[in-house]
Amino acid sequence: MKVIITGASGMVGKGVLLECLDHENIDQVLALGRSKLEMEHPKLKQMIHKDFSDYSSIKSDLTGYDACYLCMGVSAAGMSEEKYTEITHLYTLTLAKTLVEMNTEMTCAYVSGEGTDSSEKGRSMWARVKGKTENDLLALGFKQAFMFRPGAIIPLRGIKPSSKLYRVLITYLKWLIHIIKFLAPNSVVNTTQIGLAMINATLFGYEKNVIRPKDIIILSEIVH
Repeated sequence: MKVIITGASGMVGKGVLLECLDHENIDQVLALGRSKLEMEHPKLKQMIHKDFSDYSSIKSDLTGYDACYLCMGVSAAGMSEEKYTEITHLYTLTLAKTLVEMNTEMTCAYVSGEGTDSSEKGRSMWARVKGKTENDLLALGFKQAFMFRPGAIIPLRGIKPSSKLYRVLITYLKWLIHIIKFLAPNSVVNTTQIGLAMINATLFGYEKNVIRPKDIIILSEIVH
């Protein structure tokens, strides 16, 4: 199986990347981004692309893949709705439309978030935009499409959160996340579980399109 990952320099994306590189059923991983990752692996291929609003120049290089794991994302804090929509919705849909056109049997997994608003009408700006992005991805015609909505995430395997705020939270309040996990075990996931869940959803399918923390845990534990 050959997969494409975006956002591989971020916390979730790197977690997914590491699981893909380790997985026996994955032969090649294409990391698509604006800058080169500081790592090498026999399975890893990197492609630098600066314009996320237009993939026409590399369209032919995106053929022959079985799955795309769309992990690129930004915080909405301090950002206008117009700019957040451009980065979150436009960039994601532009790539997804190109990929599904070139790979009709592709599985798409998109990292959204708990609290995403599928109605697109709620008061929270980020949740509306994420909801629209999810809805539009589900309507594109992928063989399978899964919208991942992790809540609290624990980074493993030496991964550092890219967000300064989350990095402080993990550094100083990790104990609190573990308490939450103890009290509500299905509300917290880790980066390894997210990566394995995406791979297993691709390989074996799943009964739901919207994947919440409990579903991530279930999917990550599938063994065939």
